[in-house]
Amino acid sequence: MDVVVIETTALGDRSYLVHDGKVALVIDPQRDTDRVEAAARAAGVRITHVAETHLHNDYVTGGLVLAEKHGAQYLVNAADHVAFDRVPVTDGQVISVGHLLVKVLATPGHTHTHLSYVVRDDTHDGGTDAVFSGGSLLYGSVGRTDLVSPDDTAKLAHDQYSSVRRLVSSASQGAALYPTHGFGSFCSVGPSSKVKASTIGEQAAANHALTDPDEDHFVAELLENITAYPAYYAHMSPLNAAGPGAANLQVPDSVDAAELGRRLESGEWVVDLRHRVAFADSHLQGSVSFEYGRGDNFTSYLGWVIPWNQPLTLLGPLDEVEKAIRDLARIGIDGPDAAVGPGAMPLDVAALAPGHPRASYPHSDWAGLAKDRAPEDVVLDVRRPDEFAASHVKGALNIPVYELISRTPEVPDVRIWVHCATGYRASVAASLLDRAGREVVLIDARFRDVPGVGIETVP
Repeated sequence: MDVVVIETTALGDRSYLVHDGKVALVIDPQRDTDRVEAAARAAGVRITHVAETHLHNDYVTGGLVLAEKHGAQYLVNAADHVAFDRVPVTDGQVISVGHLLVKVLATPGHTHTHLSYVVRDDTHDGGTDAVFSGGSLLYGSVGRTDLVSPDDTAKLAHDQYSSVRRLVSSASQGAALYPTHGFGSFCSVGPSSKVKASTIGEQAAANHALTDPDEDHFVAELLENITAYPAYYAHMSPLNAAGPGAANLQVPDSVDAAELGRRLESGEWVVDLRHRVAFADSHLQGSVSFEYGRGDNFTSYLGWVIPWNQPLTLLGPLDEVEKAIRDLARIGIDGPDAAVGPGAMPLDVAALAPGHPRASYPHSDWAGLAKDRAPEDVVLDVRRPDEFAASHVKGALNIPVYELISRTPEVPDVRIWVHCATGYRASVAASLLDRAGREVVLIDARFRDVPGVGIETVP
C-alpha cells in the first residue's frame, strides 16, 4: 500500500490517493481533480474507487466528477441524502480495491453520517493498515461538531468522543493516521497542529480526545473552544449533496477598461490581489484588497467577507488570477471575471482603468500608532472575539473582519487605525472602510510585536 498526500494548504485540508501499484482509491478529493489525476499518472495506477468521509462543509467535492470520468465506484454513506447515483456504503462493510481491503466505519461527530476508512494491505507478512479519518480524529484534536445545527452540537460532541475511541480500537497502534482536516482548516477545533504525520498509537497517547477519561469534561472543553467559521460553509454541504459539476479553471478574457470602470462605479466587488502595502499606496477607488501571496488566507476570507453569489471581478497579474480562480472554485465561487495584467509584478492597476479615480491610505506599525495617534482616533481590532478576549489594545473596538460590512455604521466617523494578528485581515478591513469613505490607517504589523512601544494592552 502506498499513500500519496495531496495538500490543499489554502483550506487546511488533505486528499489522498491510496493504491497497491495498479489500482487506486481516492479519499475526499477537492474539486480541482487534475491534481489527483496527475498523482495517479505519476504512480502509474488506475482510479477505480472514490470515497467521501462526509458531505463536506468547507469545500466543494470533486468526487462525483472524478468517479464519473474514470468509471470508478463512488462510495458515499447510504444514510446521506444525495441527488446523484453512488455506491451506498454502511458501517462494517469491507470493499476490495485490488490487493487492499477497505473497511467502512461509522464515526459520527463532525457530522451525523461521518465515515472513516481503515485500509489494510494483506499482501505482506503481518499486513499493514492505515486510517483515513476525515473530520473525526485529527492530529492533536478532532473535527468541530457545530456545523450541522446548534441544537445538535453537544450531542455530536458526545458522538465524537465515542467515535474516536472506536476508531482507535479498529486499527493497529502502528497504523498511519490520515485526516482530511486539521492543517489550518476551520473544520478542526483548537489551534492547528504542527505535526505533519502521526499514527494511531501516537494519538492514543497524546490526543486530548483520547486521553481525557471524563466524557463530559471533554465535551465541555470542546464546546468552549469552538470559534467562528466562514460564512460560505453554509453553502458547501447542499452543493455537495446536489452533486457539483466540474470546475472551470480557465482565465476569462480580460474585462476592458470601460467595463471595469462601470463595475467600480456601480459598487460591484472588484478584488485587488496585489500585496496589501501596494494596494494601500495606490488602488482603483472602490476596489478591495485581498492579497493573494501564497493564497493561504485568500480563499477562506474572501468567501467569508464578500456576500455570497455576488458578481466578482479579480484584478491582478495573470499568474495570480489563474491561481485565485482555482482556489475560489474549491468553495463554489465559479466563473469570476478578471481584469488581467502582465504575468510579472509589479502591476500598474491604473492602466487597467485609465481615467477612473485612484485612492490610497497610509500604512504604519505599532510605533507609528504610539507616536501619531490623536486622542479622538479609534483603534479597530478585526480579529475574532476569542483573540480579542485573550489580549487587546486598551480601549480598542473589536469588530471581526467578517462582520465589518454589516457593522460599519458602528465605527465612529474619525480616523481609524486597523489591526489584526498579522496584517492580512487588517488590510481587508482597511480596504472595506476606505471603500465606504472612511479615513483609515493600516497597521501592517504583528500583534505580538506590540510590547515595547508604549501601547497598553489588556488583560
